[in-house]
Amino acid sequence: MLNDGHILTAAAMQAAEQHLIRNGTSVVELMHRAGTGAADYIWRTGPHLPTLVLCGPGNNGGDGYVLAQTLLEKGAVVKIAATAEPATDAAKNAKSLWQGQTLAYDEIAPEMQFVDCLFGTGLTRPVTGDLLKHHQRLFDGAQRRIAVDLPSGIETDTGAMLNPLSEYDLTIALGAFKPAHYLTPASTIMGDMVGVDIGVRAPSQIKLLERPLIKAPKKLDHKYTRGLVAIVAGDMHGAARISALAAQQSGAGYVKIFSGLELSSPNHSIVVESHQDWDQLRAQLSDERISIIVIGPGLGRNAHAAKLLDLTLGIEKPVLLDADALILLSKTVAHRLKDRSSPVIITPHGGEFASISRDSDGSKIDITAKLAADSDAVVVHKGSDSVIANPAGAVALTQSSSSWLSTAGTGDVLAGIIAARFANEKDEFLAAKQGQWLHGRAAKLAGPSFSPEILIDHISKALQECL
Repeated sequence: MLNDGHILTAAAMQAAEQHLIRNGTSVVELMHRAGTGAADYIWRTGPHLPTLVLCGPGNNGGDGYVLAQTLLEKGAVVKIAATAEPATDAAKNAKSLWQGQTLAYDEIAPEMQFVDCLFGTGLTRPVTGDLLKHHQRLFDGAQRRIAVDLPSGIETDTGAMLNPLSEYDLTIALGAFKPAHYLTPASTIMGDMVGVDIGVRAPSQIKLLERPLIKAPKKLDHKYTRGLVAIVAGDMHGAARISALAAQQSGAGYVKIFSGLELSSPNHSIVVESHQDWDQLRAQLSDERISIIVIGPGLGRNAHAAKLLDLTLGIEKPVLLDADALILLSKTVAHRLKDRSSPVIITPHGGEFASISRDSDGSKIDITAKLAADSDAVVVHKGSDSVIANPAGAVALTQSSSSWLSTAGTGDVLAGIIAARFANEKDEFLAAKQGQWLHGRAAKLAGPSFSPEILIDHISKALQECL
């Protein structure tokens, strides 16, 4: 995988390139690797399409000159639309080697294939005026659109679109994938994504979530060694039942629902224990065999729900907080969780995150990592671009998930999956990553328009792929 799955910010990418340069690799050589590598992808996938390469004045434009010359030498019909003269020595060198036709961007006609080498990593301002108008004209006139490194108009670290953009067919990352390749809204217009290795080997705290390796139970394992997941039910107990079923399908050895109401079990093997008062519930949840307590799905937000949450947090056991539990805690999350000695996992979606976090400045990665550090919890910031962070600053980004997950109950499924994985692994960050991957994969296996129950039915199939 490109850069071993490490994702680099604009600053980290610049530092990585500077490291290569200090150790003897010239900028010209890096540009050659980037441009020829991108050209190879384009040649393999669209070799007979007349191609227009839009080149800006910086090194991304220099990559475009190398790319165009490589395509020309392979026999492609290719032209360059230049927005300005190259401004860097490496880009000037690349232009000097270009043997084809160059026209001004406002004079040239569109071609069937459009390659965007206008701006790449590091852009912080929108494309405006005539440049934006002609960029859009050339883009609209093409049948196939390719972005080199990033589509022009994308903020590298946040995934923000600095001006309105349409969807590309292919994005070719150079050297390393960047946060914008996986963060919305930018990730929604990338099309297919591939990467060109230019020799960057930089470490990063930000990594792409990959398929986990999950071990099957050992021969001597039993239900308690595989973990007991306890789920505290609130007034809307259907959500707790969904979480329980998901936990059972995700490898938990034993699943119990604790409720103040007389509930039937969602199936014959999930135990429902009722309680008559707070002392009884406290005793039930203090069972030393419990691996993790899940509270939040269907909890409610009234005084009774708040008492359930306070009682649960008063028991020093690993806990997963979701949904209403997070809303009840609101901005006190960091204060309430910071001093716990047992692991904590919180799983907010975007709206819940806004309710519990005091920070809104920075990328989704930045604010998720800060909340994890402030609360001493693993945070699963859910969405089509889910971000998982631990208190030490490690971050996992997810690849695009199924849009069919945007339905009620799928978050309850995720809570159950993560809890089951913690019950097995006893590692909250690992459990969150395993759970997120299984959730996304089960959704893709389930196909379109599924219910939470159908999603649960596909968890074991996803799990099988990890063994």
